Amino acid sequence: MITTATIWTVIVILGVGTFLIRFSFLGLIGGRDLPEWVLRHLRYTAVAVLPGLVAPLVIWPQATGGQPDLARAIAAVATVAVGWWTRSVLGAMIAGAAVLYGVMALGAFA
Repeated sequence: MITTATIWTVIVILGVGTFLIRFSFLGLIGGRDLPEWVLRHLRYTAVAVLPGLVAPLVIWPQATGGQPDLARAIAAVATVAVGWWTRSVLGAMIAGAAVLYGVMALGAFA
């Protein structure tokens, strides 16, 4: 069993580590102008993070007990296709949701 002192030590160390990581960006370079190449790369942060958050929900959906689901795979493909075609994040999300609920309403792959 882990002691209370060990738990609090881990919590404090992780808190300090998290603070230092954030301070390195916000405190040290927060007021300075960043080079153009850094700003260009930062524009892709959301594009890189969002698929990392969504992919596990498509591959191992909790709604099906972690089993792959064809309805969610079809919705993911439709979302990527609409996003690629229209270059609209909101349009892709709406299309993906519509396809997911449409396929599940048909009951063919649910």
